[in-house]
Amino acid sequence: MDPKEAFEAIRSEVAKEIAGNEETIELMFIALLANGHALLEGVPGVAKTTMAKALADTIKADFKRIQGTPDLEPRDIVGYTYIDGNEVKIAKGPIFTNMLLVDELNRMQPKTMSAFLETLAERQVTIGNATLDLPQPFVAYATQNPLNIEGTVPLPKVLADRFLLRIEVGYVSQEEEKQMLRLKEQNSNYKPRQIISTEDVLQLQKDINGVAMPDDVADYITKLVAATRTDIHVIMGASPRADIAFMQCGKARALIHGRQEVSIEDIKELAKPVLSHRIVVRATGGIGVKGVIDGLIATLGK
Repeated sequence: MDPKEAFEAIRSEVAKEIAGNEETIELMFIALLANGHALLEGVPGVAKTTMAKALADTIKADFKRIQGTPDLEPRDIVGYTYIDGNEVKIAKGPIFTNMLLVDELNRMQPKTMSAFLETLAERQVTIGNATLDLPQPFVAYATQNPLNIEGTVPLPKVLADRFLLRIEVGYVSQEEEKQMLRLKEQNSNYKPRQIISTEDVLQLQKDINGVAMPDDVADYITKLVAATRTDIHVIMGASPRADIAFMQCGKARALIHGRQEVSIEDIKELAKPVLSHRIVVRATGGIGVKGVIDGLIATLGK
């Protein structure tokens, strides 16, 4: 199936269960094709979990969920060894899946959070004396509440940088909220049908390597990332990981939009999801991270 047609079919199928959030679904799919992970940030009740499960259904991917709690241990995520008679066996944790949703990542204790994010980066787990690869494809979506609610700890920027994208999930419009009510009224137990397979996802991940990135786009990416390090409103700029994230996500976005070449417009559309969790802005600036990114784009022009 054509990548653009496949994604449009996936988005249409997810829309039968969830109203609105089309941009969020697109960014989640981009993270999957770019072989990265994504932070989903938004208040409770805006369908973050439902979207992840619906997306998994459309590719018939194995899906597991972890609830972040202060007493969660690394073994609860990756697994552990146990003795069965005279034999040492391995009990695999929920991280052995195609699509993992971690609810309220910022409720984990720092030790567990660090171990989890290290596993995401390495895509393998060591349990006892055995080193096991994670299934492919594999993507993790981690949610965190943007409010300073009791029991949460801020996700350090050096750990947040491990995520390819930060996707802000806001409230839908009043009309979309009304549509949501109708969807629940008509079929509250609807399960999206399969559109593509996990093998198709692996092929699409290979296909993005064939998407071209012109020199002017590469120049724009490096100028934008470099600008985050010199802006007067920024305390800490983006690392070179941001350049790579722009390249991979730009290629994935171009592919699902039916193009074989990344455009500067792709990079502009991805600027906030790629940069917002990677830079630290001055609290006294009053602009906010999104305002800073908008300012950088305006300064660079075309």
